[in-house]
This record gives sequence, C-alpha cells and structure tokens, in this order.
Amino acid sequence: MILKLLPILGITFIDILGFSILIPLMPYFVKHFGAPDIVVGGLFATFALCQFIGGPVWGNVSDRIGRKAVLIVSQIGATIGWTMLAFAPNIGIVFLARVIEGFSGGNISVTQAYVSDLVEPAKRGRAFAYIGAAFSSGLVFGPLAGGFLVARYGFATPFLLAAGLQLITLVVTILVLPESRQKNAEEKTASLADIKTSLLERSVAPILWQKLVFSLGLYGWFAVFTLVLQAQFGFDASNASYFFCVFGLASVICQVAIVGRMTDAFGDRVSSNIGFVVLLVGFAIVPFVHTIPFAIVMVSCFSLGLSLVNATIPALLSTHAPDNMRGTILGTASSLESVSGMFMPVISTYVLQAAGVAPTVAITFGLTTAALIMGLAALRVEPNTA
Repeated sequence: MILKLLPILGITFIDILGFSILIPLMPYFVKHFGAPDIVVGGLFATFALCQFIGGPVWGNVSDRIGRKAVLIVSQIGATIGWTMLAFAPNIGIVFLARVIEGFSGGNISVTQAYVSDLVEPAKRGRAFAYIGAAFSSGLVFGPLAGGFLVARYGFATPFLLAAGLQLITLVVTILVLPESRQKNAEEKTASLADIKTSLLERSVAPILWQKLVFSLGLYGWFAVFTLVLQAQFGFDASNASYFFCVFGLASVICQVAIVGRMTDAFGDRVSSNIGFVVLLVGFAIVPFVHTIPFAIVMVSCFSLGLSLVNATIPALLSTHAPDNMRGTILGTASSLESVSGMFMPVISTYVLQAAGVAPTVAITFGLTTAALIMGLAALRVEPNTA
C-alpha cells in the first residue's frame, strides 16, 4: 500500500511544508501592520469563507474530470497567494492573497479522495494516517524554516520559500502524479446537486455533522493557539514556530507508530472516539500549562488525539460514500470545516481578548465533548466500522 501512495505522500509533504510556515507566523505578520488581535480572526474567517465556496465545488469537479487537474489548479492558486503575501504592502493585500488561495484551494479533500481511490475501505484509516504523517512532517520542517528565516530576514523570505515549494509541487504533480480516478462507463456522473444530497444521505450525513461540530471547536482553538503560547510562555514568532515543529514531530510519531495499529485493532469509529477523549484531556489542562512538563503532556494529547480523529473521520466518510460522489462528499466535509473557520476564529480571538485563556478553551472543550457524544451514539448504527 505504501508504494501506491508514495507520489501523493511526497506532494503532500512538500505542499504542507510551505503551508506550515504560515500557521505560527500569521498572527505576528498581521500585527506587523499594526492590526489588533481580532483582525487575525478576520483573516482566518475570510480564507475559510472562500474555501467554504470552493471546497465542495472542486471536490465535485474532481469526481467528474479527475483528481490531478484539480490539484494543479489548487497549487497554482497557492503559488500566487504566497507570492502576494511576500510583497504585501498593507493588510488589504494580505486579505486578497488569502482570498485567492482560499477560492482555488481544494487540495486537502481532493488528496483524501485520491487516497480513497487507491486503497480498499479496511485499510483507509491506516492510509489516512500515512497522509497525516506526511502532513505532520511538513509541520516539523516548515515552522522550523519559517522561524529561522523570519528572525534573520523578515517576513518576506519565508513566504517566498513557501511560494517556491508550491511551485515544486505543481511541477511534481504535472510530471509524476498518475490519475487515480478510474470512471466506470455505466457510473452516474456527479453533479453539483449531489453537494446538497450528501448532507441528507443517511449513512454519510451524521459523520458530516459530527465533523462540523468538532471543526467549530478546532478552528476556534487553532486561531488562538499561537496567542495562548504568547500569553502563557511569552513566545515570540521564532519560539512559536519551533513549538509547532515539536508538535509536528510528535504527530508524525503518533501517525506512523500508533494510528494504524489502533484502527486495525478497534476500527475507525472506536479509534475516532478514543481520539476525542484524548483531546479533551489536552484541552482540560491548557489553562494550567505554564511549565515545560505540562506543555509536553498537552502536546502529546493534541498530537495523538488529532492524529486519530483526522485519520478516522475521512476514512468513515470515504467508506460510506458512493464511488461517484467520494470527492463531492469529502469536499462537502471540507466546506463544513470552512464554515467553522468563518465564525470561530473571530469568536475565539474576541473571547481571548476579553476574558482570557480559560473561557476561550472552554468553548473548544464543549464542542469536542459534543462530537464525542455523537461518535458514541454512532456505535449503535455503525457495527461494521466500530
């Protein structure tokens, strides 16, 4: 299985290597223009709104014309967006750059659909763990490179590096990546109407709504994660980048060494529920994390919990999705995730600014609890995936 996935694993690694440069730097980049914390949330929300529109459309297009062409479009948009960030003279251009990348973006859901095309249902949890490991490997080196470059050369250099990496993925996709979508001549062609259908389909809809609930909490948390590190540890942009590097390394270890074994032993649904429980432990201790030992426990919980959830939810969706709608359904899932990004970053950054860390993390804790309850309820109706 690993040999079949090598091309997409390599592309995912290079793609995320560039993207992960942005995550810890963006709040500091926004403040570089003299903007307040709430603008950080607004920027995340703008990007998410664009992905909300683009995600299901590009997923649907990939069902009709193939995954490779959509990945190429996404990579072109990302290259343009990163280049604009590097030379942005004001916050307006920063917003425009994120709009361009957001509308063209479809690579995450299309990558998931690509993997689902190649791997049988029983092995998809492990396959998505490998994709997660490639993703997290990028999180190791991207923030490390970004922290090093921003400390010595300013913000433009790491963003130009990200643009160059996106250009590499574009070339590799065109020259190396084979098309995975083998369409049956008798198969019904997916349509845009199938986006709405997926939200009502009995076997898929509960998983989509669970993903939405969890994403509401997760997007709220990631919007303030760097700001919480700054508040509780006094981290600057370089320190935050190095911290994300450690988080990425821990995630790689979990995805390669643990997730596949757990999904093989317990199934995707039970493994997903275990992931939610571990995340709840991590969120519960956030307000008390002021020392390195506590930070290690927090990072361990986030790494294992997210590794499990991010591998198993797409596996559950792809298992229940019809072959001709797989990209559409995964794109719809990505769009629901973007709904979270439209609202929660603004809410969480405001709550952090007004009330502090504990009330902010309580929002994510409550939503993750709701997602766990939905997962436990699903055990009764998903015996084959439990």
